[in-house]
Amino acid sequence: MRYELLIGLRYTRSRKRAQGRNRFISFISLVSMLGIALGVTALIVVLSVMNGFQEELRNRTLGVASHIEIEAMDGSVRAWQQLAEETAQHPEVLATAPYVQEQGMLIAGDAVQGTMVRGILPVLENQVADFAQYMKSGELDALEGGRFGIVLGRDLARSLRVQRGSKLTLVAPQGLVTPAMVMPRVRQFEVVGIFDAGQIQYDAGLALIHLADAQALYRLGDDVSGVRLRLADLFAAPRVARELANMISTPGLMLRDWTRIHANFFRAVALEKTMMNLILFLIVGVAAFNIVSTLIMNVQEKYADIAILRTLGASPASIMVIFIIQGTIIGMVGILAGLLAGLAVANNLDIVIPALEKITGLTLWNKEIYYISELPSKVLLSDVVTILSISFVLTLLATLYPSWRAAKVKPAEALRYE
Repeated sequence: MRYELLIGLRYTRSRKRAQGRNRFISFISLVSMLGIALGVTALIVVLSVMNGFQEELRNRTLGVASHIEIEAMDGSVRAWQQLAEETAQHPEVLATAPYVQEQGMLIAGDAVQGTMVRGILPVLENQVADFAQYMKSGELDALEGGRFGIVLGRDLARSLRVQRGSKLTLVAPQGLVTPAMVMPRVRQFEVVGIFDAGQIQYDAGLALIHLADAQALYRLGDDVSGVRLRLADLFAAPRVARELANMISTPGLMLRDWTRIHANFFRAVALEKTMMNLILFLIVGVAAFNIVSTLIMNVQEKYADIAILRTLGASPASIMVIFIIQGTIIGMVGILAGLLAGLAVANNLDIVIPALEKITGLTLWNKEIYYISELPSKVLLSDVVTILSISFVLTLLATLYPSWRAAKVKPAEALRYE
């Protein structure tokens, strides 16, 4: 073992605490370690939550929405079968499904709720969306043309106080104009299923009916609102949309991929993640630079030791290395402690959050605010490596100035008053 490492380790492990000055330096070192550990823990937990939140939100959104939507400029797509056949020829397109999407009002007893009504073909819809796995009661295949069945989101069903088998009334905003008044189109539906997608915007604001029933209710004839596509790679959606635009022969169509449909939302999430990372790295930086004050005080305390080492032949570079080692050890202990704590919390949020809610009596994760029902977490190795690397670099930078000061100590001046 080189003597620089040996002395640096000895300074770090020193337990000589007879004087108040030594005790104070030890306290500052402990605060530096705890600050770095807390910052690294917070970074790992927050990044893991943001990663999990983005992935879960994207998966749940695309489980109900679609990778690409094709709509007509005038709001009505004609000959959708031909359009579906053309788009299916693209190698990236796995499935297609037509849909009718309009607004409506649901009435069940005294309860009234506005909602988005989506007409679908259950067999095709199951190929472009994941409603089948979200069904909590009934089956999506229970929607049959002419039967006038309806599938509701869980929160919407709860607001209307209905369950499977209940009857309710759907009122279409487009009415029949007569000389006396505008007569709304009204139809009674039977609840044949309830789904829970885990997103409040769909669970509380989406109702599914059969495509034929939607075409009849909204007087579309054989037309539909558009065609939904599912791709082999959801991240290829922008490129596939551009390629499909050149393939489709039907004029007057508009193609939108999920990155454009939900662009503002996902950009907001990404910006929030970036700003949180910056703030938390500043916390790590502040904690790391507490090492500066620790080492400066330590250098002043060790003036005599430094002078003796210089007298024995130690070079200024060796003195500098000794204190760099001491500061780096302080930082590494904090970084490793933060790593262990961060991984423990990030991988056990399903236990930590309920425990904190029970202790504090507060709701820390509100589904109505954060769109999804559970707090997700996904630890990425790349994020952990980045956090540890930046934290180590900050710690190393914090040791340079005090170590340089130590290397500049002159033996004669240091020993003058000893």
